[in-house]
Amino acid sequence: MPRVLFASLFLALLAGAFLREASSQSNFTQPLAPDVYWRAADRDKRIIANAGWVVFRDYVLVIDANYPWGARAILDDIRKTTSKPIRYVFDTHYHADHAFGNSLFVDAGATIVCTEECVAESRKKNVPAWEKASASSPADYQGQRLEHPQVGFRDKLVFDDGQHRVELLRLGPGHTRGDAVAYLPKEKILFTGDLCVNFAGNNVADPDADPDNWLRALDAMSQMDVGRLIPGHGAQGSAETLRGQRAYLAAMIHGVRAGLEKGLTADQLVSQIDLSAHKPWGQDATRNAGSIRAIYAKLKR
Repeated sequence: MPRVLFASLFLALLAGAFLREASSQSNFTQPLAPDVYWRAADRDKRIIANAGWVVFRDYVLVIDANYPWGARAILDDIRKTTSKPIRYVFDTHYHADHAFGNSLFVDAGATIVCTEECVAESRKKNVPAWEKASASSPADYQGQRLEHPQVGFRDKLVFDDGQHRVELLRLGPGHTRGDAVAYLPKEKILFTGDLCVNFAGNNVADPDADPDNWLRALDAMSQMDVGRLIPGHGAQGSAETLRGQRAYLAAMIHGVRAGLEKGLTADQLVSQIDLSAHKPWGQDATRNAGSIRAIYAKLKR
């Protein structure tokens, strides 16, 4: 058989296997590259954040643990892609929709990792947050427990088995104090957590959010070679999504600063700052109003 024909046949078989593997997942899980997957949010089931995983030679690394009910769905889909043990879960930040499912993964044998700042935030902020959530929705949290990340890294943590390389990179403070992202340089895939979303609005109200450094974090991500971007929330994107998120935030920050210089109130700024041109980020007036008020409070200090 001619070499070119053999190579073409091999690629066709490989592509077919890849597609068959994709079709075996739930409608929310899709392959991004061989051994790399993302699971989209399922808002009907209150799974509001995206997640992902990478199948290494001997283990699985999961990106974001989600809520407890989201973690169950992720675990089910992981088991449809591989029988390898789940050894690590990376929380991009401490918020409940990205980290409250930690205990399910620990019980499956995983170690939870995030930045040192994320560990500190979890220990300080997630105890009351868990108590409030479990009290308001006891059926969702029955039999579950709050599990803090067990390993914190300073600036960078790399998983590399010679076939796959995942770089966990601290870029916060931004959305939170301990934000980090997962970058796969070989596949040009970036999991951003909530430093970048691809839907209307973004939460800038965390007590340790840093709007100005958030812009610098988006600039740093824009310098990466990104082919596919998995945001914390919303549809799969690209490097263009980073630029759109930055433009939305920059317009908001600039508008608030300009208003402060004129002595305007938060209510006046909410009525004056128009972010609707930034699609999809600026399409929710209520979310915009909350974010404008949050940035106003931070910059007025």
